[in-house]
Amino acid sequence: MHIDPLEKKWMYVVGVMTVIMIGSMTYAAVVMNMHPPSNVETIDPKTLHLSGEFTEDNLGVSENPDGSLTVRMIAARYSFYPQMIEVPADTPVTFRITSPDIVHGVHVPFTNMSTMVIPGYVSEVTTRFSREGEAQFLCNEYCGLGHDYMWSKLKVVPKG
Repeated sequence: MHIDPLEKKWMYVVGVMTVIMIGSMTYAAVVMNMHPPSNVETIDPKTLHLSGEFTEDNLGVSENPDGSLTVRMIAARYSFYPQMIEVPADTPVTFRITSPDIVHGVHVPFTNMSTMVIPGYVSEVTTRFSREGEAQFLCNEYCGLGHDYMWSKLKVVPKG
């Protein structure tokens, strides 16, 4: 079988690019210890609001002994609860989010805060916000007809 020399060159280019991409992902995973979020913590989506950390009284921001913050939220059709979160700038914030109904996504534009929320699991993301001001939590997974109305506010205030 005859392969045109130009096609052969492009096959080599694609092969080299593939090796470079796989090599860089392997390097990041092994040497830099970078892995996708995999906090496999399960929860019963039917009873999460009745007891435990996701009851209505426990939702929102709580301060940890080390000064970091934990934010507990529920992503439900078609809203995030609570509707408003206020955190100080340059403070480690751990978001613990779950869903009682369907798959949702949580994204704060112009930050590194983004995760998928799957019913029956607790999604956990730790970040810090350096810019003060207001932002929105947006759902980036289509969750039904009210999807475009699903948002909540994040207010980053000065530290102290």
